[in-house]
Amino acid sequence: MTVNNTIIKGKGGHALKDTAGDKVFFIVNAIFLCLLALIILYPLYFIVIASFSDPDAVLSGQVVLRPVNITLEGYEKVFQRRDIWIGYKNTIIYTVVTVLISLAVTIPAGWGLSRKTTPGKKFWMIYFIIPMFFGGGLIPFYNVMGSLNLIGSAWAVILPAVLSVWNLFMTKTFFESSIPEGMLEAARIDGAGKFRTFFVIVLPLSKAIIAVMALYYAVGQWNSYFNAMIFLQEPDKYPLQLVLKEILIASESTVGGSGETILQQFRLANLLKYVSVIVSSLPVLCLYPLVQKYFAQGVMIGSLKG
Repeated sequence: MTVNNTIIKGKGGHALKDTAGDKVFFIVNAIFLCLLALIILYPLYFIVIASFSDPDAVLSGQVVLRPVNITLEGYEKVFQRRDIWIGYKNTIIYTVVTVLISLAVTIPAGWGLSRKTTPGKKFWMIYFIIPMFFGGGLIPFYNVMGSLNLIGSAWAVILPAVLSVWNLFMTKTFFESSIPEGMLEAARIDGAGKFRTFFVIVLPLSKAIIAVMALYYAVGQWNSYFNAMIFLQEPDKYPLQLVLKEILIASESTVGGSGETILQQFRLANLLKYVSVIVSSLPVLCLYPLVQKYFAQGVMIGSLKG
């Protein structure tokens, strides 16, 4: 049997037709994939249309396939707040600094672990694997940050996110499977040292994994709020996610209010819930198409070898 232009031919040279069982399988498979896509995409679509709809219509279940009584009230209330813009600024700063430092740490470390000649390679592998599975817990973590005088500092948000062991091992695997040894040997013959080889040859060939790591670290830091909630006390240093959390908690508070006030607060909280998801996710969704081609390539190449 030979395959030519996706047509499978038998011994007589005739194209093999799909059997009834094959056709049933393709139909069932297509229906299943469509349903799976609908299950994944509809909640995202609902959040978008609910953020533009009247909260009363959302609460009464009228919003299903399209916005009802379109309103920008939620977006107006969110963007009128000064703390939202401060949170945006802080999150952008935290994310950019984290990505730059993380790439400066992860890429060289992954390259070093991928080399067979690295001194103490087994030791470093075990050293990184242990904290990947075991952690000291929140209290020792807080004590360490306190002993470093980082409590209340922006570095308490940035430094814990600088290195992910999982990303480090993905980078290591990428280098092992994607950088030809012959090219490195040719560079050594031409007199290039280790640093020149890394910066002139390895980095230009590693755009895919660099883009993937930048996206991973950026999304992780953009969505992070726990470290900020634990270590930051000044609202002017809060990232966007923590600011949105505070807004939702404040809008859901019904202590000491009348029945009408409680209803209005519940209505506002329901509206802000959907708007906050859009506001916090939109920058990342805009970033993804810029690195999508590198993302697919880097993930697949980095997963070929363990």
